[in-house]
Amino acid sequence: MPEVIFNGPDGRLEGRYHKAKNSDAPIAIVLHPNPLHGGNMNNRVVFTLYNNFVEHGFSVLRFNFRGVGRSQGKFDNGYGELSDAAYAFDWIQQMNPNSPFCWIGGYSFGALISMQLMMRRPEIEGFISVSPPAGTEDFSFLAPCPSSGLLIHGDSDDHVPLDAVSKLAQKLRTQKNIKIDFSIIKDADHFYQNKADHLTKEVSQYLTNSLAARAETAAE
Repeated sequence: MPEVIFNGPDGRLEGRYHKAKNSDAPIAIVLHPNPLHGGNMNNRVVFTLYNNFVEHGFSVLRFNFRGVGRSQGKFDNGYGELSDAAYAFDWIQQMNPNSPFCWIGGYSFGALISMQLMMRRPEIEGFISVSPPAGTEDFSFLAPCPSSGLLIHGDSDDHVPLDAVSKLAQKLRTQKNIKIDFSIIKDADHFYQNKADHLTKEVSQYLTNSLAARAETAAE
């Protein structure tokens, strides 16, 4: 899990990068929660997503948004962070020119930024969004949502209402040509305290099923 430093739009960005053994491995980036609330790339949920992608054969990057850790710059209310994510995505694509497809993952604020990036990067085939802040942020930009994916939320989350995320999932499920899975983890709060194993299970099962379905379609 080597440390990497790469150029961002407002200075250097700090990350951790896993390079898969296969040169034609898929790629993924994982985005962390709001820096104003202590979010960084070493967040436990972020690491859970990162590690699941690693275990499913991806080359994966997680990184600190501007102003976090050794990343230069300062918080930019999501605008600059979206640019950071785009630069990170460019970097991992350049490092993996033979990658056949791309995924993205994010937690809380990172889920919002990841889905915004997905709207700008048609090569992103899938997403995993953990606790997207649907109660306070406008997700109407997902019209239409370009890729299938998984939404995960805890039913004891007192930061983001479960009802708001349920409505987002229902709205996305009405769109054509994509499939949206929605997993509710019982008794999980916003931070998934004591529920890391449940979160890992949901993410791992989804990746396993999605990659199997993709391989089956490609073989037809």
